[in-house]
Amino acid sequence: MYNGFSILIPTWNNLDYLKLCVRSIRQHSAYNHQIIIHVNDGSDGTLEWVKAEGLEYTHSDENIGVCLAMNSMRRHVKTDYIYFINDDMYVLPNWDVVLMNEIKSLPDNLFYLSGTMIQPHDKYDVGLCIDYGDSIANFQEEKLLKEYMNEPYNDWQGATRPPSLVHRDIWDLVGGYSIEFSPGMYSDPDFTAKLLMVGINYLKGLGNSRVYHFETKTTGRIHKNDGSTQFLLKWGISNSTMRKFITRQGEDWNLHTTPLNKDVIHSKRRFARIKSVWYIIKKGFGLVGNLVENERFKAK
Repeated sequence: MYNGFSILIPTWNNLDYLKLCVRSIRQHSAYNHQIIIHVNDGSDGTLEWVKAEGLEYTHSDENIGVCLAMNSMRRHVKTDYIYFINDDMYVLPNWDVVLMNEIKSLPDNLFYLSGTMIQPHDKYDVGLCIDYGDSIANFQEEKLLKEYMNEPYNDWQGATRPPSLVHRDIWDLVGGYSIEFSPGMYSDPDFTAKLLMVGINYLKGLGNSRVYHFETKTTGRIHKNDGSTQFLLKWGISNSTMRKFITRQGEDWNLHTTPLNKDVIHSKRRFARIKSVWYIIKKGFGLVGNLVENERFKAK
């Protein structure tokens, strides 16, 4: 039935963007993909629309975040490959052909691949910064479809986050997304760190598999977990250290890049442990302060 990927899309009352995302998949895909939606809440009509479209879905009455949503959708996966995309992304023609060609060129499933984002504002991110609109109201869709390949972009190192693709066996091997990072801040680099732990270091971004990203149409609305601290305490290094010195995120792709000297990694870990202690102390003082304030309030 499906000859492509299982596309997992968590969404939270973002129906107009979800409609656009799904339409782009249907219009711009060369393969027949399975689309699975996790509907968080859905009080904006998302659940009814998903049902009417005949899409496979999971549902929670409230927003459970990305980690639980992704793990929930996993049980419906019917293809070999899991492709994670945000609901405020718009896939561009040839996106899946480039990914499938890369997969076919590899000897095994020990990889993690990312597409390349075009974004309107974030010029410091990996990918292209070209403004075709930051909302549906000002989206220049026709112009984007004419120009999206005009700017060359090399394949790059350090695939970490959506749009991303992994074999379902690898997803299962590392246990999917870690729910302690709910609702989801830093869950993407945590997933990458788990891949590194089991020996998967083919983390490649494909410059010609492109999506347009409207940027944080959901994450701007949630109460965020302190993901940077959680990541540091869990892995003993900061996310920025992992990106810069281990995955080398954003550098031009070179499978044979010389690994970072182990002494340098250990020195980075020592520095990270110092930061970890400082965070613990800082958090501790914060908790003590809150307890003191609570006691004063009770006393009144």
